[in-house]
Amino acid sequence: MTALSTPAATSAKPVRLTRARRTGILKALADPKRFELLERIAKSSCPMGCSVLGPALAIAPATLSHHIKELETAGLVEVTREGKFHFLSLRPGVLDSLIACLAQLRPPACPPPPSQPE
Repeated sequence: MTALSTPAATSAKPVRLTRARRTGILKALADPKRFELLERIAKSSCPMGCSVLGPALAIAPATLSHHIKELETAGLVEVTREGKFHFLSLRPGVLDSLIACLAQLRPPACPPPPSQPE
C-alpha cells in the first residue's frame, strides 16, 4: 500500500501536544486561507495534490507553498513527495489531540441551586 492509497481522515491514537505545539497549531489555523486549505485536505478521501489546491483556493503558487509549510511545521499535515508532485494529507491524531485539549477548557456544570423552603 502506498502513501497515496491511505485515506486522509484515518483515525489514529491522539498524540501528546506540548504547550508550544498547541500554540503553533492554533497560530497556523488562525489564518483563514490556511484553515480553508486544511478543510479541503480533511474532506478529501485521498491525499490531495498541490496542483489541485492552488487553483481551488485562488492563490499564487508561492503563497500556497508558504501556507503548506506553515501547516507542515505546525504538525497538521504530512507532505508526500513523489517525483515532482507533492501530496497532502492530515497527520493522524493531531486534530483529535487538539480537540481533547480544547474540550478541557469547558467548565464543569454548576450544581443546581439549593431548593428554597416554602
